[in-house]
Amino acid sequence: MIKGRLIVSIASSWDYDPTSKHHLMRILSRHNDVLWINYHGSRRPEINGRDLKGTCSALARVSHGIRRATSSIFQLTPLVLPGATNPLLQRLHQRMLIAQIRRGIRIVSGGREKPVQVWSFAPDVPYLVGPFDEECFIYYCVDEYTQFEGFDSRRIAAAENEMIDRADVVVTTSEPLLITKRARRHDTVLVRHGVDYDHFAAAWWSSLPRPADLAAIPRPIFGFFGLLHHWVDCALLAKVARLRPLYSFVLIGDCKVGVGELERLDNVFLLGRRPYEDLPAYCAAFDAGMLLFARNAMTRNVNPVKMYEYLAAGLPIVSTPLPEAERYEGPIIIADTAERFAQACDRVLATQHSGDREAISRLVENETWASKVEYLSDIIVARANRALPTVSKPRQDVVPTGRTEREIAAATC
Repeated sequence: MIKGRLIVSIASSWDYDPTSKHHLMRILSRHNDVLWINYHGSRRPEINGRDLKGTCSALARVSHGIRRATSSIFQLTPLVLPGATNPLLQRLHQRMLIAQIRRGIRIVSGGREKPVQVWSFAPDVPYLVGPFDEECFIYYCVDEYTQFEGFDSRRIAAAENEMIDRADVVVTTSEPLLITKRARRHDTVLVRHGVDYDHFAAAWWSSLPRPADLAAIPRPIFGFFGLLHHWVDCALLAKVARLRPLYSFVLIGDCKVGVGELERLDNVFLLGRRPYEDLPAYCAAFDAGMLLFARNAMTRNVNPVKMYEYLAAGLPIVSTPLPEAERYEGPIIIADTAERFAQACDRVLATQHSGDREAISRLVENETWASKVEYLSDIIVARANRALPTVSKPRQDVVPTGRTEREIAAATC
């Protein structure tokens, strides 16, 4: 396990629902200090109400400076020039960001000398490789960012390629992402997402109270939680809901796209965002979970964290086609049309048995976030210790307890 480091995490907002980034950094923060950078420089904002609100919120966080999120996690929202395309503005943006992170490192370290690691979950910051004398730079790729709405795909692709070339470790979270990135970087590794297993397994082993906002919703209930954005196939769900008017379809999460068609349906319930702590209770009341990804180049690469959370909760799942979901066919039924999705819902109800929830949950019992961090730690330590001498960044030896450097290097070759 990585210990005694100052880890700079280049990620999206800390103050939102937990993502893979949050889970990883929470575990790493048990033995390290974490400086979480709320980075919003990848996408150029548009002139609309949503982006204006987001910009104002970011500026408010900038004014707060460094804030303590937990006893060992500190968050910093830097002042940036998002989506800058002019070369002069790009250089200014880069220098501003580097200067603010350096100051953050000085403040968090408090004068104590700690080796620095940089973990970037953003794809377009290759200029952050090196300026902090870090012992290791990790590019952690969870999505095909060139397909995101509002991103300059050519600029993102060029920056990401440079990141892949310069990073010490490149991590991907799905098989399709691994194939794509390994074509450029042969030592790219695959570390699939984990799950907060005990939290979600409470849905089947503990008697959780039924959430009050589900009291009037008739069963069977097919549930979804997550951000409703352009990657969610709302049109498909509307068709399914019309095909099965006696089934309830419950969606939990913020809406970033128009959902007027869903709002007009009596058997679709948009509950809005709910606290992460309450999600197991909702899972306990669901008959099945839903993965509603639209079919496109972006979603083909995803490995949804919610898939593991549904499974840990013991829920069968009806999913649109996803390569990573196909690994769990059986408890997950794949459906590529509204008609087949509706039939899959029928099948879930017809084949459920009382012991199924525990059996489904046990499939991901060992896929905890702690196990992912331990595996990643071994990879990162091995790569840092065997870095090429031509790399200018200073290196620190970090050998995890119980395993020698030789053993770790052999395991990761």
